[in-house]
Amino acid sequence: MEPPTKNAGGLAELAKVALDRLLDLLPGTDGLDWARHRAARWRSGLLGGVLVPLGHLDRIELSDLLGIDDQKAQLVANTEQFVHGFPANNALLWGARGTGKSSLVHALLNRYATDGLRLVEVDKEALVDVATIVARLDREPYRFVLTCDDLSFEADDASYKALKSALEGSVFTQSENVVVYATSNRRHLVPEHMSDNTSARHVEGELHEAEVVEEKISLSDRFGLWLSFYPFRQDGYLRVARHWFERLAADQDVVAHWDEGTRQDALRWALARGVRSGRTAYHFARQRIGAAALARSVDGAGML
Repeated sequence: MEPPTKNAGGLAELAKVALDRLLDLLPGTDGLDWARHRAARWRSGLLGGVLVPLGHLDRIELSDLLGIDDQKAQLVANTEQFVHGFPANNALLWGARGTGKSSLVHALLNRYATDGLRLVEVDKEALVDVATIVARLDREPYRFVLTCDDLSFEADDASYKALKSALEGSVFTQSENVVVYATSNRRHLVPEHMSDNTSARHVEGELHEAEVVEEKISLSDRFGLWLSFYPFRQDGYLRVARHWFERLAADQDVVAHWDEGTRQDALRWALARGVRSGRTAYHFARQRIGAAALARSVDGAGML
């Protein structure tokens, strides 16, 4: 018979691995030091969830966001009210892709982090935990923006119902240090079909919308602030492309000149992608400046 201690080391290692995996599933306390971490992501588990710090954050600044001055001013004002402890609204940023919705939220974090603002990213599937997340953050001496990116639902989606319930119920009325900034390509967050209107009716000259329409717009109505983002006009797109072209050139110490040839290349880049947006402009600038930086490293030129 083998001595009982012969495989003790292996069993201990297996027990440690099993314990680590079990701890990953337990809600417990996060132990997150918000003084060191400005942003975190909620990670759901079978038995709960945990806040995981985000290491690499977008360094975008408000001054980098061009062509959305009105939207920027409104969300800045709302955020300033929030970080200073005054009433503020949950916000829905909706519209064309690549127009700066998510970047605006991250730029606000960079601006107001020293005032105690923190960011928590929540995936759509994790919105069923929103009440738990808010309760967890309520104990912290910071102000939190709960951000849900590219939000869209089917009408019978459990996450849709969880967020709607939280926004219209007592979850946020009992917590003064959390607001939701959601981004979406859809104004009403759920698909809209012509058939939704078939049961609309006129009663004594008044239009009464179908119940399905009322249900679909009810979630977006829970956001006190709606900000609309539209595709850029050509001059706006070129302004953003030039901004990033010159900004990245300075960051990479590359000699770059914005001339007519570069302007035409930027337009062709957008035409090939079928959209004029801030994201498209940024990608164009990265390609051009990256190519110039590589050329400089190879032959010492780096000229555009």
